[in-house]
Amino acid sequence: MRFLIQKFGGTSLTTPEFRQEVASKIAAARNQGLSPVVVVSAIGREGAPYATDTLINVAKKVYRDVPSRELDLLMSCGEIISGVVMVSTLLDMGIEAVFLTGAQAGIITDDNYNDARILRVEPQKIIKHAEEGKVVVVAGFQGITEDGEITTLGRGGSDTTAAALGVALDAECIDIYTDVDGVMTADPRIVDDARILDKVTYNEICQLAHEGAKVIHPRAVEIAMQKNIPMRVKSTFSDAPGTLVTNHSEVYGGTIDITMDRTITGITYVAEITQIIIPLEDVKIEDPHLKVFKSMALAGISVDFWNVNTQYISFTVKDSLTEKAKQVLENMGIKPVLRPNCAKVAAVGAGMTGVPGVMANVVEALTRENVEILQSSDSHTTIWVLVKKEEIKRAVVALHRQFKLGDNR
Repeated sequence: MRFLIQKFGGTSLTTPEFRQEVASKIAAARNQGLSPVVVVSAIGREGAPYATDTLINVAKKVYRDVPSRELDLLMSCGEIISGVVMVSTLLDMGIEAVFLTGAQAGIITDDNYNDARILRVEPQKIIKHAEEGKVVVVAGFQGITEDGEITTLGRGGSDTTAAALGVALDAECIDIYTDVDGVMTADPRIVDDARILDKVTYNEICQLAHEGAKVIHPRAVEIAMQKNIPMRVKSTFSDAPGTLVTNHSEVYGGTIDITMDRTITGITYVAEITQIIIPLEDVKIEDPHLKVFKSMALAGISVDFWNVNTQYISFTVKDSLTEKAKQVLENMGIKPVLRPNCAKVAAVGAGMTGVPGVMANVVEALTRENVEILQSSDSHTTIWVLVKKEEIKRAVVALHRQFKLGDNR
């Protein structure tokens, strides 16, 4: 069978009119001879009656520290409601359909409640219903442990469900439907000439997602990449082709030409972070590099953008964790220098590998706009700069212009 995975986010399912749009996408896939497997998120966002955050708040108003196991049972309800409503919509259109929970769809996970990892997928029930000519609608975001406990997959979990089913069913493609027409070169709320990307590599979309772009969850991309299943990021509300996510050779033609103009694919950012600097001349403990990072880990504080040398240690944490990190360090006898309200701006592009002058272009663009670079780092596909939060827009616009990302190609 020719399977197509179609994942629809909560905003695509909020009204009967929107669900008709979803149903038309499903019907179009069937008309092309494909067997659609539809993954749904909970309907709407926080405040909507069946949204996941709304359900969480119902319980937490009664008791703040709801146990993780019971919280997963509650959070799984949103996708069940959404799935049954979607099946009803399809049946009303004369399309045979059946709904499966994550457990019924064979999504087996570990027992890490609220953020479970998929161990394997047993898709026999999906295949059986598909062979009977039914559209299979699956609850995203959820699975079941070996001993029958319901789990959820963490934020972005419906994307992960779609990717895992795509791999298990050897699908022709995984379509991620959102309320935007595809992956953009930058946040259109900041950059007026941001445009839709036709193609990106798996690595590029992972980096963009990790660095603030919210169109797709990086864990889902990593799963699809293992079997080279192409993904498309599309809009429920238009017929635009969207953005194809595939391997490097299909995007770049198998080679890297240092004269090519697409060294950078997109610019993104993460705000609300604090830079912490520890001058080592004032630190009296042995092995400060080891002890600082080990203490952060033991305190459950995730650090990023770290830099270690003989004069100082620097790293970033979320603004919400600044006071906790400061307390940990002060308990060690360390007086850190704190710079809150920062942002990490990233220039992402697989085409930068082996290309000279990319960092020079970054520095030139930011210097021209008088954006102070507080810290920088790079990898084969990404250059990061730390800037003040109030300079995010100028930094993103400057880099987008410097690499000519608004030009049609």
